[in-house]
Amino acid sequence: MAVPDDYSVRQIMSYECHEWFLKKHYAKRLPSTSYAFGLYRNKDSLLIGVCSYGRPMSSTLVSGSFNGLYQDNFMELNRLIITDDAEKNVLSFFVSQTLKKLQSPSVVVSYADSSQHHHGYIYQATNWIYTGLSKKFKDYAVEGLEHMHHSSIEDSVGRYDKNKNINKQELLKERYGDRLYMKERARKHRYFYVLGNKKQRKEMVKNLAYTVKPYPKGDNKKYDASYTPSTQGVLFL
Repeated sequence: MAVPDDYSVRQIMSYECHEWFLKKHYAKRLPSTSYAFGLYRNKDSLLIGVCSYGRPMSSTLVSGSFNGLYQDNFMELNRLIITDDAEKNVLSFFVSQTLKKLQSPSVVVSYADSSQHHHGYIYQATNWIYTGLSKKFKDYAVEGLEHMHHSSIEDSVGRYDKNKNINKQELLKERYGDRLYMKERARKHRYFYVLGNKKQRKEMVKNLAYTVKPYPKGDNKKYDASYTPSTQGVLFL
């Protein structure tokens, strides 16, 4: 079976991914989505996968990864999901096709979660640049809101980055009480992909602030993604 002949990739509306994100992805939350793509099986026009790109949550990553360059054209591949019965090589085909549909030149970052025993083999198969594990860090967390992103927890009491006199911890403690605690952030394998012509890509890699490292290896562990979204319907042309 020839993958390019049997599948197609189309840009879709972000809301079409919501059920996939909330019910099928292990993170169980909606990411920032600027572009969303669907993977369709041509023989029955069935949606069998979704991929989304959005602005990275970390402004430090955006400003520092390429020494202050390319900040306006910086995306994160933040969700990638396909059905369990998809054949081999379909995922790499899906990712490569979505990258071709993004603005160029631009920078894309993505992560493989070590806490889920992921190593990023799909990024390795599609020739991303590996730059190692993210730093050790502790974040605010709230009992009962484990799937809420730490930045959303902090933003729930307002953005006070420019006002050093306001104690964010006190405000969070006042809002969440004893449910507030510090949680060690899972370290993630960090990958970059640069989009552009040959000259642009060479220049972008030259400006990369991280050291390029060998790809990590290990046994991947699959999480339960057996949920079938109701949005797994046919594509109406």
